Amino acid sequence: MGTSTVTNADVMAAVADFADPETGRGALQQGQIYDVKIDGGAIALTLGLTSHSAPLAEETRVALADRIRGRVPGASSVSVTLAEFTRPVSPLGEIRLSAKSVIAVGSGKGGVGKSTMAASIALGLKRVGCQVGLMDADVYGPSIPHLLGLQGRPEIANNKLQPIYSDGIPVMSMGFLVPPGEAVVWRGPMLHGAITQFLRDTAWGELDYLIIDMPPGTGDIALTLSQMLPLTGAVVVCTPQDVALLDAVKAIAMFRKVNIPVLGMVENMSGFVCPDNGKRYDIFGSGGARRRAEELQVPFLGDVPIHMSIRENGDSGQTLANYNDPAVAPYLDRIVRQLARNVAARAASQPILPQLPVL
Repeated sequence: MGTSTVTNADVMAAVADFADPETGRGALQQGQIYDVKIDGGAIALTLGLTSHSAPLAEETRVALADRIRGRVPGASSVSVTLAEFTRPVSPLGEIRLSAKSVIAVGSGKGGVGKSTMAASIALGLKRVGCQVGLMDADVYGPSIPHLLGLQGRPEIANNKLQPIYSDGIPVMSMGFLVPPGEAVVWRGPMLHGAITQFLRDTAWGELDYLIIDMPPGTGDIALTLSQMLPLTGAVVVCTPQDVALLDAVKAIAMFRKVNIPVLGMVENMSGFVCPDNGKRYDIFGSGGARRRAEELQVPFLGDVPIHMSIRENGDSGQTLANYNDPAVAPYLDRIVRQLARNVAARAASQPILPQLPVL
């Protein structure tokens, strides 16, 4: 097997159907594979990825290199260099929201750590390089400001609500607009109006991901969102015990009823790791969400154990600090990356077509 027969055509044929994680379309055809150099059997090229694909950048680079090795027999070595690729954000829905992916985080009941997971997913995506926004749609019990240690009242500039920022993430919540301790007592139309204003009238900028913390239960917020813009999908958070899983099943049914794909389930409070001896105790059981996800043909994103630091960081408004805890961070990282993989898999099954210019 010689190495001198490798040609540019060989490499182009090998990568012709390699999909961009963001769009599901061919990376070569979109100008994301370029600067190909061949020296005997040594192949080097550049792969451009958008910040939307940041969670999957390294594994995508490795996958492309493996693809070339497997399809170009004369390749003695393959080097793939990552580079930043820019793709404009196409406004979504009638409200013209500039976000590439919109993900709702919901639960069938309260008290399962849904808001903590929503904040953690947003922070995790931001940490790896994505442009992320976080919207607290839990109007009756907004807890995102507390989890992130945010205060203040959004100002209006250029006819837009200016979000409050947390570690580079624009955040909007009813908690910024209502005095602490004051209850929000609204009927459906007022709720619909608030969600519309948060989405349409907030200066979100251009986002890779907008994470929406949903109210618990199966209210009409999901219907409101589904009518306003095309959601990429939903994440359902639950705890392992059967009574919580029953409600999680209802949440999945709700999302499916309004045609919002379920991107995965997260099992929170999945066992307690004792800090004294390192042993794990399954206080609420374990693995229930994974089993139910398999039954419902829903992806399982991962589990998160009960850990003191998660509670302490949330109470002190330092949720980001969970990513500095070696006992917690791997669980959160796994969920974020698996979510990104599932978003990419959805794009691959339904490739995102180029946006035609508005005449």
